[in-house]
Amino acid sequence: MLTKDEKYMKEAIKQAKKALKIDEVPIGCVIVQDDKIIARGYNKRNQKGSVLEHAEISAIKKACKKTGDWRLEDCTLYVTLEPCQMCAGALVQCRMKRVVVASMNAKAGCAGSVINLLQMAQFNHQVELTTGVLDEECSTMLSDFFKELRKKKKKLKKLRKEQEEN
Repeated sequence: MLTKDEKYMKEAIKQAKKALKIDEVPIGCVIVQDDKIIARGYNKRNQKGSVLEHAEISAIKKACKKTGDWRLEDCTLYVTLEPCQMCAGALVQCRMKRVVVASMNAKAGCAGSVINLLQMAQFNHQVELTTGVLDEECSTMLSDFFKELRKKKKKLKKLRKEQEEN
């Protein structure tokens, strides 16, 4: 039997798999209000050619449109990878009540790894934070994606070298 957090993280994983299908880093999220998903998002940076096309930003935009308010004070965001500084800032700005993270990001995470922007006392809003929900499943998906990406780059480099030699 899944916990409520696991249930919604599974939905975020479905979004991450959509990103994977279009060769994007597999990051997905959902926003829940009153025990219903009101918005979904997945990474589309390469597809859209914009640094702003993170899963969280996409979902926040949709949730604000759905609720008719920029404040998401009674919502929870479930995300497969720890938010970056841009997304963590947006989560504080929209007054997200709670964020549930699967995998932490030691290189760029701003919900506790590099810095915790979500819970800085200096800001006028702090976000409740839960981490490690379905971490292994999400970490494996991300690791596999980057292993495959390195293989592709290595193959491409080898192919280019062969073409130069001919």
